[in-house]
Amino acid sequence: MHRLKIEAHAAWLAARDPRTPWYARLLGLAITAYALSPIDLIPDFIPVLGLLDDALLIPAGIWLFVRLLPPGLMDEHRRAAETAAQRPCSRTGAVLVIAVWIAAALASWLLVRAYREG
Repeated sequence: MHRLKIEAHAAWLAARDPRTPWYARLLGLAITAYALSPIDLIPDFIPVLGLLDDALLIPAGIWLFVRLLPPGLMDEHRRAAETAAQRPCSRTGAVLVIAVWIAAALASWLLVRAYREG
């Protein structure tokens, strides 16, 4: 888990780097907003699924992000993240997670309503 936090922090730094291509920057900011969010999309208390985002989604997103970066850029930011005294926290990520939960609840309600009427 510690390594994942360092990777997320390094990705956050790399996403803000002007040498990062715009398409990689968008992906990096989305991944890090979620990874650094204090709220999980799938809460950890849900068996198996709760750890799915930490074990699969975030590492896969970071892996893809690194593939889109110029060579050596992520290594530079990993070193900076390892020596950083404070880790960032994403309020934007928390807002996005809450928005996804609200959208999922609304979609579920609309589907149930349509099923009962149809």
